[in-house]
Amino acid sequence: MFVDTEITEMPNRDAAIRPSPESLLEKLHENERAKLRVYIGAAAGVGKTYRMLEDAHQLKDQGIDVVIAVVETHGRVETEEQIKDLEIIPAAKIEYRGNTFDEMDLAAVIARKPAVAIVDELAHTNIEGAKNEKRYQDVKELLENGISVITAVNVQHIESLNDVVTTTTGVQVRETVPDSFFKNADEVIDVDISIDTLRTRLRQGKIYSVEKIEQALNNFFRKGNLATLRELALRHVAQQQSIQDTEYREREGLDHAVIPEKVMVCMASRGSAKKILRTGARIAGRFANEDWAAVYVETPDEELGRITPESHAALQENIKFAETLGAKVVCLKARNVADALLGYARHNGITHVIFGQSARTRWDIFWRGSVINRFLAEVRDAAVHVIPINKRDEE
Repeated sequence: MFVDTEITEMPNRDAAIRPSPESLLEKLHENERAKLRVYIGAAAGVGKTYRMLEDAHQLKDQGIDVVIAVVETHGRVETEEQIKDLEIIPAAKIEYRGNTFDEMDLAAVIARKPAVAIVDELAHTNIEGAKNEKRYQDVKELLENGISVITAVNVQHIESLNDVVTTTTGVQVRETVPDSFFKNADEVIDVDISIDTLRTRLRQGKIYSVEKIEQALNNFFRKGNLATLRELALRHVAQQQSIQDTEYREREGLDHAVIPEKVMVCMASRGSAKKILRTGARIAGRFANEDWAAVYVETPDEELGRITPESHAALQENIKFAETLGAKVVCLKARNVADALLGYARHNGITHVIFGQSARTRWDIFWRGSVINRFLAEVRDAAVHVIPINKRDEE
């Protein structure tokens, strides 16, 4: 994986050192497996689409069969001009509720079978009637059919960062891509420009239409927001690099540079666990460890047939969400929740334990006890992280 954190003021074909199409070309020749390059940016307008189109032209110049499967220029003149003579696969027309929508024609791209396909807007949700619900699923299908892909996404669409982005910007991002998708990428590259340059481009109408500029400057594109998003993008790319390095050392039988950390998220069988699962994914990524566990305890009252339908549905949703984030889901069957979780943590050498703490009365804690208090009292070799959970988080 190649990590690029270079700051460029404007996309430029003569820009300084950056990951070149040659690096992707070398990977294409390594073996028959299709390759995946992902460009990540802090926000719209940093130049992700422009960079993909640059790659496409340079690959084409070297005789590589490359097509545009889908590209979103958003009316940006410099991006539209960059398409030039690249082959574009016509969009599929899908009828939905009396309207016609354009979507990437997955079947046509597979039938055309280029060596490389450019796929913009990775987090896009397809209209009902398309084969897959999400565009990242389309990308996975292209890869499975032997077509290498260059794609792009903004950092706020990465699932494990969803809570952080919402807290920082006040914007709830609905379209997300699971972290597990990025772990299969050959290259994850950060496209970065300075905050002042990005805001200047916004004022010049190069990102959004005139009527949206002032609102964007005073909300999502505030300097504080952009600074946080840039840091998140850099961290995510660095974490992906660390994971790749760890995997390489394991494949080659090399010693680990550091003792691996082991992360465990403790899920309940009721309510949403999304907030603590995202926290677990971030902590696991920080320590370059993709092998982390989401653990829940099935007590006799929660066995199939005895658990309430609402709790069962919530548990299944939590399990599915944990798997999309890359967690190993573990079910422990026991009468005592604290004993089961403590036993698992000790047996597996867990170094980070994550709990969600909802509002409970002091009397309830005194009468029923607290699993968290047990961990704090009895576990000396693990850091215990307690994440506040409110009613909104549990919905």
